[in-house]
Amino acid sequence: MAGCMAVGMLAGCNNGGDSGSGSTNSTAAGSTEAPAGEGGDASKGSVYWLNFKPESDAVLKEVAKMYTEETKVPVNVVTAASGKYEETLSAEMDKSTPPTLFVIGTPEKAKQWGDRAANLKGTKIADELNTDAYNVYDPDGKLVSIGYCYEAYGIIVNPDLVEKAGHKVDDIKDFASLKTVVEDIHKRAGELKFDAFTSCDMDDSSSWRFTGHMANLEYFYEEKKAGKTWTECPATITGEYLPNFKNLYDLCINNSISKPTELATGGHDASTQFKEGKAAFTVQGSWEYEGMKDKIPNAKMIPYYCGVEGEDKAGLNCGTENCWAVNSKASADDQAATLDFMYWCVTNQKASRMLVDTFGVMPYKNAAESTNAFLKNANDYSAAGNYVMDWATNFQPNVDEYRKALVSALNAYNADQSDKNWEQVKTAFVDGWAAQYAAVNS
Repeated sequence: MAGCMAVGMLAGCNNGGDSGSGSTNSTAAGSTEAPAGEGGDASKGSVYWLNFKPESDAVLKEVAKMYTEETKVPVNVVTAASGKYEETLSAEMDKSTPPTLFVIGTPEKAKQWGDRAANLKGTKIADELNTDAYNVYDPDGKLVSIGYCYEAYGIIVNPDLVEKAGHKVDDIKDFASLKTVVEDIHKRAGELKFDAFTSCDMDDSSSWRFTGHMANLEYFYEEKKAGKTWTECPATITGEYLPNFKNLYDLCINNSISKPTELATGGHDASTQFKEGKAAFTVQGSWEYEGMKDKIPNAKMIPYYCGVEGEDKAGLNCGTENCWAVNSKASADDQAATLDFMYWCVTNQKASRMLVDTFGVMPYKNAAESTNAFLKNANDYSAAGNYVMDWATNFQPNVDEYRKALVSALNAYNADQSDKNWEQVKTAFVDGWAAQYAAVNS
């Protein structure tokens, strides 16, 4: 995992995931008060974890149940709906029993929630970290949140289907070779009984794969050309690499199971489509590995090839926005209980094994080793001298509003792929960035 860890302080997935008792419960935005733990004793504190990763919900509930059975401390896990984490967090923080454990994944989010975060410097859990690369600090140096996993995203491939179509994954080295394979498979989908890409829906459960993850290629290559990794949100972007984003985006939506005109309303399950062998490619991240390894054990992740010069040396997008923060407004007992629970999660052999299997990897000295093949792909690219694409996308200003505008513009383009509609996408990317930066920094 050295390649991913060398990226530095990077703040997957605004999906709320590019993820999941004492008693545990899940909820969407607008839930009622967090329920009390069953079978626990809250007299010495309790834990309320507002989970960021929907794909890990079941595992976190089981881990919480184990902890309560072992310690009698109640642990509630509430999982925000996909794409709704910030909305849910805002609602839950206003309640009489707010989360004691929540996510502050970027420096921008630290500006919003930093005053609700305890300083984690010197805590047992912080001392267990094996890298500082994924931690979030405020301008005064307070350790606002600590990474609990890091991830990689790109294009996931089913090598068996690619070979069935007469191609090899190893022959895909750049956009031109990817385009050749994808368009051939799509053209022969009726004959092959599978298509090239899974559905590319633009509803809340899926749009983040494109407005968050794939958008990263534009921001990253701006960084790369400038020769300096962003450490704070820039006031403007140029959009110089939007033609490259368009290359890959067009390839996905026009060579897919679903027609571009069907994407606005969503309703297609891309993960299931891929696992059932209905498509050879899907745009996703390392968190998908655990759910698909039994169906496609040799699945592989390749970079976002998009036509940039020298992209044959590209690697995967590596980083995290999965960072634990402890509510400084919680009672002293609840803060202590939460810190103890976090420490147990990364040091208990069985618990850390379960968490690593769902998260992919945890950057802690005594956590279980990763078995995630997609993270191994990331490391293999780095070991071969390929560059890592850091998560510049985490600096998207006023992220929810910014992405809403991107979704709207992309939906108009999906319905009618005209030059005029693509200009609206460019406007949402570039002018929208400047407008949302101004909105939050005025």
